[in-house]
Amino acid sequence: MTLASAVSTRRTVPRGETFVLVTSCPDKPGIVRAVAGLVADHGCTIEESQQFSDRRSARFFMRVQFAPARDAGVDLAALRRDVEDVGSTFGMTWRLRDVADRTRVLILVSRYGHCLNDLLYRAAIGWLPVDVAAVVSNHPDLGRMADNHDVPFHHVPVTAERKPAAEAELLRLVDRYDTDLVVLARYMQILSPQLCTALAGRAINIHHSMLPSFKGARPYHQAHDRGVKVIGATAHYVTPDLDEGPIIEQQVARIAHSMSPEEVTALGRETECLALARAVRWHAEDRVLLNGHRTVVFS
Repeated sequence: MTLASAVSTRRTVPRGETFVLVTSCPDKPGIVRAVAGLVADHGCTIEESQQFSDRRSARFFMRVQFAPARDAGVDLAALRRDVEDVGSTFGMTWRLRDVADRTRVLILVSRYGHCLNDLLYRAAIGWLPVDVAAVVSNHPDLGRMADNHDVPFHHVPVTAERKPAAEAELLRLVDRYDTDLVVLARYMQILSPQLCTALAGRAINIHHSMLPSFKGARPYHQAHDRGVKVIGATAHYVTPDLDEGPIIEQQVARIAHSMSPEEVTALGRETECLALARAVRWHAEDRVLLNGHRTVVFS
């Protein structure tokens, strides 16, 4: 069963292009041989290959990055047909993507700008292989930060009365910018179950790892008051179950007794930035596969 395929046009690949194929299927003998043979049959060489067999779920996960051999071309339509045939044989879910097709990201943010600033910078220097299509916020405060990176900024206020209208506007922006991935970079709004379902598998959120121990406002101050020795952050996919989606990445940092609440907060924000950036990068590189409520991450 095909979940998605970004490679669907009929053309011959110019020299130098690279492709990624990710698959998940019931575990059985012959999967690696079939995929490697398919790649070779189309005149390509494997640049990177990772696989994992999960004994609990009895499923096999694989990511293969490959490119045409020297002076060779690839018929994309034929390649896709052969992937479909192999996928059908092994009962695969799969994605095939040309690496040149960069992930288009729409970032949601409220008033805290550290994650937004980090993502915009990493995208600008090429560390994140994404195109930031737009920034959307329920407050106008961070518009200048987006402007500094020549990224469109949209202020979409959210109140209890107009939340359905705000979420409808958000979905219109997702469609308008042909968005592949929505990133909640400290967006301090709870998404409705309907919106979570609409964005299933293509929305990543960041939160402090103390949840559920320190809920509500000023979590780092709560942690400081309790003498916590380790803080962190968790990047995960968005689901209707608040902050319980499949985890992609986590970062931790140790706290010294001499630190002030403000220093703990600054340290916590560093972990948020790094965890979120890594999760976005791995998703954009097709390195994250869902395994029930868990993830397989070929980092």
